[in-house]
Amino acid sequence: MKERLSILVSSFFYLGYSPVAPGTVGTLGAVLLFYLISGFSNLEYVLFTIVFIILSVWVSEVARIRLGDSDPSRIVIDEVCGFLVTMILIPPSIINIALGFLLFRFFDILKPPPIRRSETLPGGLGIVADDVLAGIYANILLQIFARVSG
Repeated sequence: MKERLSILVSSFFYLGYSPVAPGTVGTLGAVLLFYLISGFSNLEYVLFTIVFIILSVWVSEVARIRLGDSDPSRIVIDEVCGFLVTMILIPPSIINIALGFLLFRFFDILKPPPIRRSETLPGGLGIVADDVLAGIYANILLQIFARVSG
């Protein structure tokens, strides 16, 4: 039961089973989650994101073992974490969400230093860490954009 639940959650309700670009599809699922929680206060949003990241590390580790791979492409909860980090303290607007999506995917795919190196961390931590770092990079650029355009 625990293993099946970990597959459900780590694939973000099976979005990770998309035959094309599962990471991008998982990030689209993250956009929906962001929309659903965008009414949270800043503190609630940050606390939710921290708890979600901790849960994601554990679930990714259980699913990784079950799937028998060090970083299965079906695990996309890490993309959800990364997008949630991208949107910390960012006002929810179509432009911000679209820009956040593009910036997060850019950094998640490109993996500039030290993002790529974080993938070598053990187990679920390595699965989630690179996406959290990509989210931090994307968030920094979004914060700059918000200040320049606002």
